[in-house]
Parts: sequence; C-alpha cells; structure tokens
Amino acid sequence: MTGQNVVILGATSAVAERYARLHAARGARLVLAGRDAKRLAAIAADLKARGAADAQVALVDLALPQDGFDAAWTAMSAKLEDRVDTVLVAYGILGDQKAAERDITEMTRQLTTNMTSACAWLTVAANYLERQGEGTLIAIASVAGDRGRQSNYVYGAAKGGLALFAQGMAHRFAGTKVKVLTVKPGFIDTPMTDGLAKGGPLWATPEKVAADIDTAATKGATTLYTPWFWMGIMMIIRNLPGAIFNRMKI
Repeated sequence: MTGQNVVILGATSAVAERYARLHAARGARLVLAGRDAKRLAAIAADLKARGAADAQVALVDLALPQDGFDAAWTAMSAKLEDRVDTVLVAYGILGDQKAAERDITEMTRQLTTNMTSACAWLTVAANYLERQGEGTLIAIASVAGDRGRQSNYVYGAAKGGLALFAQGMAHRFAGTKVKVLTVKPGFIDTPMTDGLAKGGPLWATPEKVAADIDTAATKGATTLYTPWFWMGIMMIIRNLPGAIFNRMKI
C-alpha cells in the first residue's frame, strides 16, 4: 500500500479525510474530488504536510458532474498520469426522511446522490481498473441499507441499493486483480450526523472507520461492517420476524 495513486470522491467527508491521511503518511499521490474548493485546498495542503507525494483537487459536483461522469473521471485520472491504484467513493447526504416522504423531488435528490450517481462512479472507475488490470474500488454504504426502517428508509434504500450494486461488482471481478470492497458503517461522529443525539458504545470515530477500511482493503475483503459488532446487530435486525419488527419504533 506504499506510495499509491488514490482518487477520493467526496474528499471533504470526515472518514475520507482520515483515510487520505493514512495514505499520505505512506507517500501517496492523491486526487481529492468534491465541490468545496476552499475546504479541498486546505485538506490537500494538510496531506502534503503529512507526507503525501502530491495532493491535487478536482472540483466536481459528484451527484451530477457538469461534463458527465466519463469526462470527469478522465480529468481526474490524468492528474495521476493515468495510473490509479485505489478509488474511494465516500460522498453522500443523510437527508430528511419526512421531507422525502412529502416531496418527490427531495426523495429523488436523495436517491440520486446516495445511490444512482455513486453507482455511476463505481462503473466508470471499475471499467478503468479493468482496463488497467488491477486496482481497488471502495464504496461506503451503510448498515441502514440492511433492512428498511421507518426512520430512514429513503436513505436506507439508497445505501442498500449501492451495497447490492457494489457486491455484484465484486462478484463480477472475482478471481481477478480488481478488488471491490463494500463498507457498511454504523453511527459515526461526523458533521453529517450533527442532527442526531450522539454518545454511547455504538458510535465510532472517523479515525476508527478509516483504519478499518484501510485494513480491509489491504486484505482484499469484499464486505466490511465497521465497527465489527454491527455485523451481529444487523444480522439480528434482518432476521426479526415481521410481527416483532413492525412493533419497533426504529
């Protein structure tokens, strides 16, 4: 994993930034994609100070790139002289469930951002890695996608769809040098979750999640629940009988 060329889509997210720092310490060259030019520039400077061989910025609306996904990807990979070792798809919005229930436009925006556009990036990047002959593709989904719940089923449906898509892609490349990792985090203490009550053993730090992703990717894993105990929690939730599950307010 030393000195890799890494593309991070959604580089201003807390987990993505911590993940980038791990690669920076190994002398990686990075492309940081997102919409916030000032924030991206600050992150790039910080990564260089932490040891990155290079950190360049790609200003792009990841949910709807102006010039299309293919053109945007070509521009990003060119910054790394057309060699990409790892791609992290880390952007998304938590969204407002109640607003999505009332407003079809809002529901569509959430689904497009969290699933449709992310699947498009996975496809463009996967085809690139396939032509290259190797590489690692990482998609951050969520435990929310394991079973639909009244509190966040629009977000959960998007992340569940993304997870299924990435898992199918991993199957597509089974036995090759292209690896696809689906990440299913639980609660993470980040700005994205500032509207939620935080605290307790179920909450993880961005540093913990980033380290788990790094380890799983190094091992060539295809699915990661992080922290680890979410695998057991979601197994229970997935298998609860409907009669019991439907009485729960979650």
